[in-house]
Amino acid sequence: MNSADVVVNVCMPAVLAAAAWWMPSLTGPTLPFGVRSPDARADAPVIAEQRRQYRRRVAASGAVLITAGILVSSVFRFGMPGVIPLLALAACLAAYHRARVAIMAVKRREDWYGGLRQGVVTDTSLRTDPERFPWLWAVPALLVCVGTTVAGVLRYPSLPDRIPLHFTGSGSADRFGARSIGTAFFPVFAQAALTALILVLTWLSFRARADLDPARPADSARRHRRFSIRIAISLLLLSAFANLSLLAGAWAMWHPDQRVSAALVLLPVLAGLVVVIGIAVRTGQGGSRLPAQEGAVTEESTGVVRRDDDRYWRLLGSVYVNRADPALLVQKRFGIGWTVNFGNPRGVVLLLGLVLAPALIVPLLVH
Repeated sequence: MNSADVVVNVCMPAVLAAAAWWMPSLTGPTLPFGVRSPDARADAPVIAEQRRQYRRRVAASGAVLITAGILVSSVFRFGMPGVIPLLALAACLAAYHRARVAIMAVKRREDWYGGLRQGVVTDTSLRTDPERFPWLWAVPALLVCVGTTVAGVLRYPSLPDRIPLHFTGSGSADRFGARSIGTAFFPVFAQAALTALILVLTWLSFRARADLDPARPADSARRHRRFSIRIAISLLLLSAFANLSLLAGAWAMWHPDQRVSAALVLLPVLAGLVVVIGIAVRTGQGGSRLPAQEGAVTEESTGVVRRDDDRYWRLLGSVYVNRADPALLVQKRFGIGWTVNFGNPRGVVLLLGLVLAPALIVPLLVH
C-alpha cells in the first residue's frame, strides 16, 4: 500500500469529514448553516432536525469515501490523485446546501424577524486598544524557514547538475531540472512566501470588523478578543507545520540518493490542520463556544437582535457583497475565520493579489 495514496485517499477525506461534521458547532446559535436567526429561534425544531440530517449525510458519505480510498490505495491501486478528497468536499457542500435551504424556507414562512428590533453595535476600543498581536507564535515558522535555508546553503555546492523537481507517490523522482538558485531553493522561497502571507492575513484579521451581539455587546466584545488571539495562534502554528512539509520536500530534492516518503511530506500539514480544527472546536466562531470570563459582570439583554443581513451573503452564504460596508474582512457565516467583502474594491484587489502573486512569482523563481 502506497503511503502517499493512503494520506491523500484516506486521511484527507477523514479530516474533511471530521471538520465538516463539527462545523455546525463552530458557528454561533444565531447562524445555523449560515442563516441569520434571532436568539428566540435558536432552538427551532427545523434547526435541530437539519443539524441531525446534515451530520448523518456527512458521516455516511465520509464512511463511503474513506472505504473507497482504502480500496483504491490497497486493492485496485490505480491513480486517482485528489479525486476522493474532492468528492468528500462536494458531498459535504451538498449536505450543507440542503440544510441551509430547509432552514431558510421555514424562516421565510414563519417570519422569524417579524416585530423584532434589529440593530448593529460596535466597540471602538477594539481599534483604540486592540489586543497585542501574538508575534512570538510566528517564531516556530521562522525558525523552520531559517533552518531550511541553512541546510540548503550547506548542501548546494554538492548538488548534481540536474536535481529532482517532482516525485511520484512512492517517492521516486520523475522530473528533473537544471541546478540553479531558483530550482534548488524553491522550497525556501515557498516557505518565506507562505509565512509572510499568513502573517499578513492574520494581522489584517485583527482589524476585521467584529460581529458583535447588540443584545450583549460587552460580553461579545470580550469573546471576540479571545477568539482573535486563539485563531491567530492556530494559523501561525499551521504555518510552522506547512514549513515542515516544505522542508521534507526540500530534503528529497537535495538528497536524490535518499528516498523520502510522500507521507512524510504530507503529514505535517495534516497535523497542522488537526491543530487548527481542535482550537476552532474549543473556541467557536467569534468565541461563541468560550465560557464567560471569570470576574465579568453578567450582562442583561438589551432586547435588540442582530439585523437580518442574509441578502448580502451569496453562493451558499459564503460570499459577502455589501458596497455600503467599509469592512475589508468579515467573519464567515459557516465554519471559522474570515472572508473578503467583495463589495469593497480593496477586498477584491487583496484577493486578486493573493491569487495572482504565486502565478507570477513561480516562473521567475524556476527560470
